[in-house]
Amino acid sequence: MVRLNEIRDNEVAIAPPQAEDAALVFIGRISTPWTSRLETPRQGRPDGPVCTIEIFEPWVAALKGVERFERLEVLYWLHQSRRDLVLQSPASNGEVHGTFSIRSPVRPNPIGTSIVALEKIEGNRLFVRGLDCLDGTPLIDLKPDRTLFKPIAPPQPGDFETGQVHMCKKIDG
Repeated sequence: MVRLNEIRDNEVAIAPPQAEDAALVFIGRISTPWTSRLETPRQGRPDGPVCTIEIFEPWVAALKGVERFERLEVLYWLHQSRRDLVLQSPASNGEVHGTFSIRSPVRPNPIGTSIVALEKIEGNRLFVRGLDCLDGTPLIDLKPDRTLFKPIAPPQPGDFETGQVHMCKKIDG
């Protein structure tokens, strides 16, 4: 069984740099049945329990039109996750994987994302299925599932680019 904040065989932790380059505004809070990371599912399920997403003022008006989508992408801050592992052994068998190659909550910036089924909306509360986070998790953002969303704004040139390889330019800073 996984234990909180353990270092498994062959895992590598680093001393992360001091955060100073971004600020987030939590727009709501998520209510789920799970109060321990040891109980929380590893992936949300479309037939999982109904969870509640509460949107705080002044962001409630931003829910206008959300009801048109059967699925939403929910981005949240994994507030109890450690942030220092670069190599992880999720199976606790000594085989390691780079943090960016797995969906572990242990990340330099512990942002979780789930595609959820929207069951209903009541005022500033959304009732959804498919979450995999702790009760009380801070909400970062909501978006329509990209597979259901068609852009509303007029097209721009990049919308039509296909098959080209572009090299990124190094920025000296």
